[in-house]
Amino acid sequence: MLPPRPFLLPALLAATLGACSTTAGGGKPQPGAHEAFDSANTYSRNFNHSPAQACEAARRALLSQGFVVDRAETDVVEAHKYFQQDESHEEVEFRAVCMPQTRGEQQTVVFVNAVQDRYALRKRNNNASLGVSALGSVSLPIGSTEDSLVKVASQTLQDPNFYKRFYAVLERFLPDRIERPAEPSTAPPVQSQLFELPPAPASETPSERPPVRPVPPPPVTVEPAVPTQPASGG
Repeated sequence: MLPPRPFLLPALLAATLGACSTTAGGGKPQPGAHEAFDSANTYSRNFNHSPAQACEAARRALLSQGFVVDRAETDVVEAHKYFQQDESHEEVEFRAVCMPQTRGEQQTVVFVNAVQDRYALRKRNNNASLGVSALGSVSLPIGSTEDSLVKVASQTLQDPNFYKRFYAVLERFLPDRIERPAEPSTAPPVQSQLFELPPAPASETPSERPPVRPVPPPPVTVEPAVPTQPASGG
């Protein structure tokens, strides 16, 4: 067999590098995030009620749909629910966060998120081992079979209709009376004193007070009466 010619080696090397660059650049797509970060309000909705009223309505809405509430506070609600389809087991974890609105006329924004986990049933055979002094440990085909659930998939639910239905149920449980935050006081603020005032003297007890002397009335001067002369006749 003739050895390879020297001018064929650069050509083979260039072809190999070209193939690698084609696979890296235009071959299989590189893995990456599929988040679009659009401006749709799929995961949030504004309400006119207070955050506490909105989260309480979210808790009641989840309970009405068979969810088990794991955490319920004035600003967050977490719940989960199990589903089963044939041999596939699914679990949906739901989370709602109620926060004050920073702008606009509505006073509360509710952020929701649902994660769906999928489990599959896996069977595992356990073979029995028999110890023999001469041969050691021998595995026999007899044994037991154990079934266990294994998580095979997990994803965030992105169906807008799923969240629209939740918002519709939440609105049914909102109370008629809307709570409003307390308005700030309109009274003028109390001005702080620039200089400290001396402490007020202690009040004297009646025994320590000096006796009050009566003031004599002023003397009354009586002027003498002037006699009147009779009128002359005539």
